[in-house]
Amino acid sequence: MNKLQRTPERYTTEEYQERLVHIRARMEREGYDMLILSDPSNMSRVSGYGGWSFYVHQCVIIGPTGNPIWFGRGQDAQGAYRTVWVGRDNVIGYPDHYVQSTEIHPMEYLCDRLTDMGWNKGTIGVEMDNYWYSARAHERLTHGLPDAKFKDATGFINWQRAVKSEKELEYMRQAARIVERMHRRIAREVDVGVRKCDLVAEIYDAGLRYDEWYEHGGDYPAIVPLLPSGPDAAAPHLTWDDLPMKANEGTFFEIAGCYQRYHVPLSRTIFLGKPPQEILDAEEAVLEGMDAGLEAARAGNTCHDIADAFFKSLEKRNIVKDNRCGYSIGLSYPPDWGERTMSLRRGDRTVLKPGMTFHFMTGLWMETWGYETTESIAITDGEPEVFCDLPRKMLVKG
Repeated sequence: MNKLQRTPERYTTEEYQERLVHIRARMEREGYDMLILSDPSNMSRVSGYGGWSFYVHQCVIIGPTGNPIWFGRGQDAQGAYRTVWVGRDNVIGYPDHYVQSTEIHPMEYLCDRLTDMGWNKGTIGVEMDNYWYSARAHERLTHGLPDAKFKDATGFINWQRAVKSEKELEYMRQAARIVERMHRRIAREVDVGVRKCDLVAEIYDAGLRYDEWYEHGGDYPAIVPLLPSGPDAAAPHLTWDDLPMKANEGTFFEIAGCYQRYHVPLSRTIFLGKPPQEILDAEEAVLEGMDAGLEAARAGNTCHDIADAFFKSLEKRNIVKDNRCGYSIGLSYPPDWGERTMSLRRGDRTVLKPGMTFHFMTGLWMETWGYETTESIAITDGEPEVFCDLPRKMLVKG
């Protein structure tokens, strides 16, 4: 019988075990007997699993003792065997007739297994405000474990991910090299008449292809390329179509390099023609604000301090930005590359620590145009580390 071939490990078993020690210490402090994690990023953080199977019910369970348990669709157990560090005995696959059934639910199967293990009592933490944990899943779980008390554990593991290790920072530096390559490809290929779908094909090629200069191929990012043009750039999250790029329009390109599931987003704006003065004025304000925000991005300061420094530069010029100017980033799966913890906004008093990483998202989306120049940064013991080395200005072409 052929030996099972494992995919390359992102971390050593010892690193996962060390994380588990910290998680259990916090569980004890906050009164959790067990955690059920449905967020793919948190599942990966704890177990190493990262397959594209989050469209069905799955989770990782951290019980009172032993290694975590991976729970998911039976056919995906094969992926778990090849990626998780916890051992085959800690992988539970449910039969396929539970998948998208109107009569039975995978959480019913999980309840039976937890009861068999004697883990059907105590306080169980679940990620209530989570893309992947449905109302039906919660109802079936609480119904099947009537002797347990359920407590919201949204963000429990997300906050454990906030401060990156040196290995994680190195993965993000590799992602930065990839997104630099993507933006350089855009600058080379974009022009009047180039169809957006073809431009996106170039973006994906640059983001995924192995390159001896960069020494790594990329992963799929958690968000698809965002590149609205002209009046459509007033909307921050439009994607692309098959129409050609037009003269005298600005387009922002919000994309991310991704390596080992670690993301480094970066946005730049390209104008095909002569930019109007209001966009040039906005750029000047944004770049001044970014400098001020980066100066405030010091350990011991807060998320509020970065945002306040940035917004003051806009306010001096009567520019209104009524949304946050950044968020925590790192390990992520679709549909979002943010960590859903800290925000760079006024009022967020989270203290900055070395190893925290952010997308400094200074985009402006006005009534008839949009502009984005952003940076991804890491907090250090001194000046922030700016991950990417790309000109911080609008590219004017044509």
